Amino acid sequence: MPSGSPGGPGTPDTALEIAVTSPAGARAAHDHGADRVELCTGLELGGLTPSAASVEAVAAVGSPVHVLVRCRPGDFVYDAEEIALMAAEVRSVVASGASGVVVGALTAEGLLDTDALTRLTDAAHDAASHHERSVEVTLHRAIDQSADPVATAALLPSLGITRVLTSGGAATAADGATTLATMVAAAPGVQVMAGGGVRTADIPALVAAGAAAVHLSAKTRAEPRRGGAWIPLGAAGSSALQDTHFVTDPKVVAEARQALDATRTTGRPDPRRTTPGPARSG
Repeated sequence: MPSGSPGGPGTPDTALEIAVTSPAGARAAHDHGADRVELCTGLELGGLTPSAASVEAVAAVGSPVHVLVRCRPGDFVYDAEEIALMAAEVRSVVASGASGVVVGALTAEGLLDTDALTRLTDAAHDAASHHERSVEVTLHRAIDQSADPVATAALLPSLGITRVLTSGGAATAADGATTLATMVAAAPGVQVMAGGGVRTADIPALVAAGAAAVHLSAKTRAEPRRGGAWIPLGAAGSSALQDTHFVTDPKVVAEARQALDATRTTGRPDPRRTTPGPARSG
C-alpha cells in the first residue's frame, strides 16, 4: 500500500507517482506502493487526454488520480481552438473524478503561455468548486522544452500551480538533477516532481536534489493478443512486435517504492554511490 505523501522538497514524505493508461495499471500502481497515479492515453506518444469513462474507472481504484490534458502529440504551442478544447477537457476530467489535472502550454518563443495556463487552471478550479471539492494543478514537461526552465519555474508560484513535472530541461531527470535543485529554490511553495527517464537507481539522487516527488511510467510492452495476420496500419509500428501498447510493470513500481523508502532510513545519499539500474522511461 502507498506509504508516502506529497511533502516539501526532499523530505521523508517524497511521493511516488506512476503514469498509467488503464484501470489495470492503476491497480498495479496502487497495490505496489504508488501514492498517486497520472492517467493518460497514448503513452507511446508522450501521453494524451484519456476518456471520461477511463477517468471514472481509474478514480474508482482508490488512489488519487491526476489526469493529463493534452489534446494532441507534438509541441506545446496551441491555438485558440485547442486551448478551448483542453479547457473543456479539464472540466470533463474533474467532473469524472480527477483529483488533479496535468496541463501546460508554451508560446512560439518558448516562453510559458501564462494566458493559456491561467485559463486551464481556472477551468480546473471552477469545475472542482461546482462539485464541492478541491483540485491540484501540475505543469507538465512542457517546461523542459521552454527557453529557460528555471526562469519558467520562477513564474509558477504566482499562477496557482501545485507542482511541476520536470527533468530539469535534460533528456533524463538524472542528467538534470542540478537544474532540478535550482528549480526547487526558484519556485518556493511549488512541488518539483522529478520525471523523465527515471530509473529506480536514480531515486536517491533525485531526492537529494530536493524533489518533492518522483514520477515513473514503470512501463513494459504488452504481449500482443492478435491471432491472425499482421499488416501495418498508419504509423502504428514497423513490425508486429512493436505494434502494441504499454502496460504498468508492478515489479518496477515495487522497486521504486523500495528505493524511495530507503531514502527515509539512510538520509540523503551521495549520488556518486548510486548503483546503476535498468533504464525506465518516465
